[in-house]
Order: sequence, then C-alpha cells, then structure tokens
Amino acid sequence: MSKNPNIPINAICPYYTMFPLSFPLRVLAGRKAVNGWVADPFCGRGTTNLAARVWGLPTFGIDSSPVAAAITEAKLAAATVEDVLREVRGILADSASPAAVPTGDFWTLMYRDDALTDLCKLREALLVDCSTGARKILRAIILGALHGPLAKNTPSYFSNQCPRTYAPKPAYAVKFWRTRGLLPPKVATEQVIRFRAERYLYESPSLVNSAVKQGDSRCDDSYPDVKVGLVVTSPPYYGMRTYVPDQWIRAWFLGGPSKVDYRHPADEICHSSPDDFATNLRSVWLSLAKRARPDARLVIRFGGINDRKADHVTIMKESLKDSGWRLRTMRSAGDADSGRRQASQFRLTASSPRPEHDFYAVPV
Repeated sequence: MSKNPNIPINAICPYYTMFPLSFPLRVLAGRKAVNGWVADPFCGRGTTNLAARVWGLPTFGIDSSPVAAAITEAKLAAATVEDVLREVRGILADSASPAAVPTGDFWTLMYRDDALTDLCKLREALLVDCSTGARKILRAIILGALHGPLAKNTPSYFSNQCPRTYAPKPAYAVKFWRTRGLLPPKVATEQVIRFRAERYLYESPSLVNSAVKQGDSRCDDSYPDVKVGLVVTSPPYYGMRTYVPDQWIRAWFLGGPSKVDYRHPADEICHSSPDDFATNLRSVWLSLAKRARPDARLVIRFGGINDRKADHVTIMKESLKDSGWRLRTMRSAGDADSGRRQASQFRLTASSPRPEHDFYAVPV
C-alpha cells in the first residue's frame, strides 16, 4: 500500500474538512517513529485516522457529530463489495414496512416513494445493529449518497437535485424543484450502493487498532485508556457553527429528526467570544496532555472564517497557555483555497481567502 493521498475510501462521504489527507500523511512521514496512538479530538471525516491506518498505527478519533463519527468508523473498517451488498439484500428482503417514513412536500420531492421506503428500511436496520465492518461501510456509503446532483446517466445519488456536501434547506429546495419542474430520479437502491462500494473498496489499507467516540473531547471520559504519541487535528474555526443544520439529512439517517433544527447544540464548544473559545480549546489540549507520552507531538491546523475578524493566531496561542503543551513553532499553511478546505466559508471577501497556520507543540 503506497502512502499517498488517493486512498479510495477517503471519499466515501462528503463532509467538512479542514485539511486534505496529504497533510497528516506528511506529518507522519516526518516523524521517524510514532510511539503510542495517533489521535484526533475533532476527527471530522476521519482524515487523520485514515492516515494513521495507512501507516499501520493505532488511532482514535472523537467528534460531537454522529455523522462525523459514522464516517470515521467506516474509514477504519474493512469489508468487500459483496459483504456490503449481502447486507443490503438481507435488509431489503424483509417484507415488513419501515415503522417511520417522513412525509411532506420536501420528502415527496426529495426522493421517490420506493427509494424513500428502502432508505427507511436500511436506516432502521442500521440503527438496531451497525457493529460489523460491512454495516459501518454500508452506512457511510448511504450517507454519501443521500443527496447530490442529478445524474445524466446512471444515478449515483438517491435524491432530487442537491448539493453533495450540504443538506438543502427544505423550503428553498421545494421552491427550487417546483420552479424548475425537477423530480426525484428513479433509482435501484442496490445499484447505487454497488456503484459506490466498487469505487471505494477496491483498495484498502490493513486494519489497525482503533476507536471512535461520538462525544465531547473536552471531557476526560470521551478518551480511551491509551497513550498518545501524535495528535493531528483541526478544531472548528471560531464562529463556524453550521455543522448541525448543514448535515441534517445525514443526521436523520443516523436517528435524528426528519426536520432541520437550526438551534446550536447546548454542549458545543463556546463561540461567544475569542477568550471563551480559547478556554474551551484549552480543556481539549489538557485532556490530551494527560494521555501524552513524553515524546508526543501536537499538530493543529487552524484559521478563520469570513464573518469573524478575530485573529486566529492569537486564539490558538491563548488556548495553548497552561494547557500541558508548549508551542514550539508555527508555519503558514497557505490559505483556504489550498487543498479544498471549505474556501467559501473561510473568505473575508470574494477576493480575499483567509490564511491558515499549522501549530506544532510538545508536552511541557
């Protein structure tokens, strides 16, 4: 297995990402040896964890989002295409109707009735049991196929015309579809899943010891009882608070409500001020420091978003004070147009992409 940034399973489901796979792969390549586990307390789409798997290193990830945790679990699992399809066939062969099928204009225009019924059967089965590698990968494949553009030929998404990464806002989507006379495509559920499984599973790294937790990385009980040798992470950028509504359809598939909730979660990292945000980050660094080996390293990529003018370098430096880590160096990571890093979110103006920096710290 070559240590390159083109691992097929990395693309299994679109999601916010602060850095490309090449970044943690490069950090790992620069370390002569990593003793202990590779960790990411804001694992997102599991980029760091997949890089650790490529290098054959044990790894764990934590994220408050069930969508992020599900995607990361899939990137640390193994199954064949036939394993995944066997699960699909077994679930859909059950003659029982799903207990809950969403209704309303949005759902009627989003999916054909037969596709929505299949998705609800798969949803309910995977909520009951998603313990095997095949089911974890199947779940992530479906998450990635829930919404996307209409295909010219064979459909690869279940939905009417939609963006890939962000879930549509229901009222806007209904108006958009009706104005343009767009109807959901006729899809064969197994065919969509087969197409994606063959794309993502033709090459996979060897399995490693791993753990993924949906939880709060500020809390000690979210961490496994292991020693950390390397952390490569990218926290939410100050002011970036749209993760939940932007992923609401995927969150529905994972057991959430069938209506978008625009409220901010009560337990999310505090964005009320730069100081409060830095204090919240510090609690994460402290939790990691408790588990860090003496030779561990902490690497953080951090930047700013378009509607907050607070200096991201100041925020990060403040968060590292009295954190159990000492900032050793800081390097420019370019700007948010580099590496497909949420460029639309990180701009100050249309012609001014936000800068990003990599911060390197060692245990005190």
